[in-house]
Amino acid sequence: MGASAVDWQAKVALVTGASSGIGCATARLLARQGLNVAVTARREGRLYDLVREITRSGGTALAFPGDLRDPAIREHIIFQVREAWGPIDVLVNNAGFGWAEPLAAMSWETASAMLDIHVYAVVHLTHLVLPEMLAARQGWIINMASIAGDIPAPPLSLYCATKSMIQAFSEGLYREVRREGVHVGVINPGPVATEFGVIAYGWQESKALHHGASVDRVATAVWRMMVHRKKNIYIPWYLRFVRPFNVLCARLVDWGHPLFLKTIGREMHR
Repeated sequence: MGASAVDWQAKVALVTGASSGIGCATARLLARQGLNVAVTARREGRLYDLVREITRSGGTALAFPGDLRDPAIREHIIFQVREAWGPIDVLVNNAGFGWAEPLAAMSWETASAMLDIHVYAVVHLTHLVLPEMLAARQGWIINMASIAGDIPAPPLSLYCATKSMIQAFSEGLYREVRREGVHVGVINPGPVATEFGVIAYGWQESKALHHGASVDRVATAVWRMMVHRKKNIYIPWYLRFVRPFNVLCARLVDWGHPLFLKTIGREMHR
């Protein structure tokens, strides 16, 4: 189904983790395409700044701040969006954070939060919006994973595991609902020019914000996935070969994994 086959005007999108980085850029792009964009994240001030920016540019957006670790808040956000605009047509599960620390040294509070955001929130939000999408025989669920899901790397082992889960969940759900008019896709970025690069690649913050793919490039990939119904997109494209490399060259990866990190115990957002 191409762009001409879908009237995107006034469709309703919910973008999680929209207070910075990829989520913020995605919200801007979808608003420019005419969608009503609901944004959520914990950092309220940034969300409201984004909504004002989109509104001044002629778009339509509303902020629904909340901590997606809480199932009740997840349900309330979906309820609020429905009350404002009706059923959600597009769900972009982007919220996430990284924490570079060996599992044994990580607090359970941190480990649990990562599972709550990367796994439970993604599945729960999808579960909440999917029935209406299936009833309408139209909908888009775009999940933000990572190349980390293809090549697990200490001390981001738990982070990588959650991204592997998102990849598997997205691919399985794609096959489950594709004939019902609902599209599910997964984005797998490599390095992205956000503050997250400080953790994932051991960069200085000044370097992290100027290296890797731009957040606008990732947002454009989200739009391409919606318009062209792509199942997965790697950024850059050649990173799709990392998964077979990890399988075929496991001993080499075990011996000297390229993503071993020096930065320990710092949280960064996409």
